Amino acid sequence: MNTAPTSAPRWVYLFGADRTDGDAGMKTLLGGKGANLAEMANLGLPVPPGFTISTDVCTAYYEAGRKLPESLTPQVDEALETIGRIVGAKFGDTDNPLLVSVRSGARASMPGMMDTILNLGLNDETVEGLVRRSGDRRFAYDSYRRFIQMYADIVLGVDHGVFEDILETFKNLNSMQLDTELTADDWLEIIESYKAAIADAIDRPFPQDTGEQLWGAISAVFGSWQNARAKTYRFLHGIPDDWGTAVNVQAMVFGNMGETSATGVAFTRNPSTGVKEIFGEFLVNAQGEDVVAGIRTPQHLTEAARIEAGSSQPSLEALTPGMFAELVAVFDKLETRYRDMQDIEFTIQDGKLWMLQTRSGKRTLEAALRIAVEMAEEGLISREEAVMRVNAADLDQLLHPTIDPDSEKNVLTNGLPASPGAAVGEIVFHAEDAEAAKAKGIDVILVRVETSPEDIHGMHAAAGILTARGGMTSHAAVVARGMGRPCVSGASALQIDARARTLKIGSTLLKEGDVITIDGSTGQVLHGRVKMRQPEMSGNFGTLMSWADEFRRLGVRANADTPRDAEQSRIFGADGIGLCRTEHMFFEADRILAMREMICAEDEEGRRAALDRILPMQRGDFEQLFETMAGLPITIRLLDPPLHEFLPHEGSELTSVAEALDISVEKLRARVRELSEFNPMLGFRGCRIAIRYPEITEMQARAVFEAAIAAGKKTGAPVKPEIMIPLVIYRREFDILADVIRGIAREVEAEHGVSLDYEIGTMVELPRCALKADEIAAGEEGAAFFSFGTNDLTQTCLGLSRDDGGPILQTYTSAGILEMDPFVSIDVSGVGELVQIGTERGRRVKPDLKIGICGEHAGDEASIRFFHEAGLDYVSCSPYRLPVARLAAAQAALREKGVG
Repeated sequence: MNTAPTSAPRWVYLFGADRTDGDAGMKTLLGGKGANLAEMANLGLPVPPGFTISTDVCTAYYEAGRKLPESLTPQVDEALETIGRIVGAKFGDTDNPLLVSVRSGARASMPGMMDTILNLGLNDETVEGLVRRSGDRRFAYDSYRRFIQMYADIVLGVDHGVFEDILETFKNLNSMQLDTELTADDWLEIIESYKAAIADAIDRPFPQDTGEQLWGAISAVFGSWQNARAKTYRFLHGIPDDWGTAVNVQAMVFGNMGETSATGVAFTRNPSTGVKEIFGEFLVNAQGEDVVAGIRTPQHLTEAARIEAGSSQPSLEALTPGMFAELVAVFDKLETRYRDMQDIEFTIQDGKLWMLQTRSGKRTLEAALRIAVEMAEEGLISREEAVMRVNAADLDQLLHPTIDPDSEKNVLTNGLPASPGAAVGEIVFHAEDAEAAKAKGIDVILVRVETSPEDIHGMHAAAGILTARGGMTSHAAVVARGMGRPCVSGASALQIDARARTLKIGSTLLKEGDVITIDGSTGQVLHGRVKMRQPEMSGNFGTLMSWADEFRRLGVRANADTPRDAEQSRIFGADGIGLCRTEHMFFEADRILAMREMICAEDEEGRRAALDRILPMQRGDFEQLFETMAGLPITIRLLDPPLHEFLPHEGSELTSVAEALDISVEKLRARVRELSEFNPMLGFRGCRIAIRYPEITEMQARAVFEAAIAAGKKTGAPVKPEIMIPLVIYRREFDILADVIRGIAREVEAEHGVSLDYEIGTMVELPRCALKADEIAAGEEGAAFFSFGTNDLTQTCLGLSRDDGGPILQTYTSAGILEMDPFVSIDVSGVGELVQIGTERGRRVKPDLKIGICGEHAGDEASIRFFHEAGLDYVSCSPYRLPVARLAAAQAALREKGVG
């Protein structure tokens, strides 16, 4: 039976003034760069023609074992002919060669993480054609040497340092400082040295066939999706591995054709502060990679920025007012179209403007807040959209310190204020050393001549980044801003000897391990450790958070054990306290002895005598908490950890504690042995201690109730404590202890002549409790509320210790078994299902059952989205995660309504 031949899939999409096949909504297929190039062409902006090879090819490439589909070849050939006709040139032609750039373009922006090749299509013959076409021999050979250097590094695997050494040696021998000083003959000599180095490195000559060059570049860009830095970036930013990248092949335009040509990078608003002003840099007679790589210190776009920086180099606004005005009009058009701050790359070739890229720009948190709020106030976006524009996890950056203006400062030098915030740390010169120091808990400043994408793991590990070269849009600046790391770039006074691990600034010599402070807001580099202060969270932050609070359904409480924690929680906008761990109060120096005396007592009478001394301390703690929270709900968990945690284990400490307790060392040691367990987290703890020693629960309940009465009288705000029984798995456990609590409540009511209002609930931290939730909640005397303790629930569900499961988690993540650490982001399909089961079964018997979660997952954006969808009433996290949780809860509610 004959069947009609199946047509080949469509792999290639054109863009440009004559024909454009895509638009901004096609990022999944065309990647961000390709979709936005198509959109700019649709808007009538000057975009060099080109074509996008879709992300589907990337998928096919890896499925075929890193081989491109055969049906791609004719589609690429046809597209090349089309753009050649548009620009009046031909790929591979020796008289009038078409040159192209080959760039990556993932769905999500990954600046500098994948590979780019410019000036492709040059060889020993076509370069002469470029000379004839341009009339500029120096420009042609400069372009050829750039192509050889990039292609050899990216496609042929020759270390780029080989070429840097050749170029720097040549400049030094000829007393040159800048690349622009080299003549065409100089470049020709360097090109021959480059080709000789390549032949020596790979045992074959540099490829002269332009077709071979093109397919090598396309394969290399697809291959770069899986390079180490791209994988690291995706892991850090939660970008799925299966998204893949597109490849964009575009006719070259040249910013290095002389003094009437230039290249630049611009943001439509300041990415550091969010101020509505053009922010960017350019270089005359250069190509785009020169700006982002930090090879030369660029010039400012605006005259205002030049004056502020004290630069003597002319701004683009002053140099070519007409071209600057044309750019400003383009910027306004793009920001209005995308309704977001744009990061734009442009080239001016012989006085004509070309747009090479636009995308939503990376920005600091300060800038993100300001831009979101101001765009909403301008009517460009809605308040709901403004709330969705800020990444909730980024709010952690709010807590980064800044330099106290009143502190003494020894300023060593100044660079560019590339990413705001301040950082103190020991100097390291290599990314690997930064990562190793972070693992030991040491804060470091990564000091480099200039960073490259290979440094990303060290930049993530460092507290701050300092570079000798590069501008405000260099790799270091862009990546640091995206990570929320303080960064000072372009500090040209730095003399760095990475091999000797030394740094010299003027007469000051610093070694690896010496401490410096950097201020990414001012560009200052300071000697030693400088005093810091915490930022104030008001202004745009306060405005955005007030909008978020309007939209969220989930309550957001704090895990707080002390009055100081409670005060911080109020500052950060907590709706109450969702977990007060009473045992933390016992570890204070003036209390631990009484706790140890209680544990070592031989009978109930001895335990009660010790508890009588603890009672006023515990009552005072609760009273302060109730006063601070002024009527907001507070959930108090009864004593939970194993008793052995309160006892000493080392010999010298055993002796001193035995003396303080007036017992023998042998007796104390025997008690420690008696309480020791192979797996204490699954042993004698939580409600199990209270059932054996109910007098502990009696003391804690009395402290809670008496404190509630006293605080209510002081503040005038009624206090309704929520008492939580930990580690329950059987209804009988709950009933025994709930009866103890109710009995104490009746005693306190009789003693004080008041009526107490309180609730008794349980912490759901074991799978059986979730499965039997209906049994534990049933009836008027069943649990009034549940709080899922997802830390322990994850441990007991997965059989994985959060204390020493690190090596397993690392292995499983590397092997692709786990995408995320389940102690950071909840395991939705396992632990999450237990949460859903417990919620559904509990509310089946008690529809108004209040349900929250108080594990570390309460501060994780993805987990909060799940808890919202599961119908929980609140989440409770550490005070410093409250802003994250409030914003994430609002975003979960808005997503449910289809916003964002």
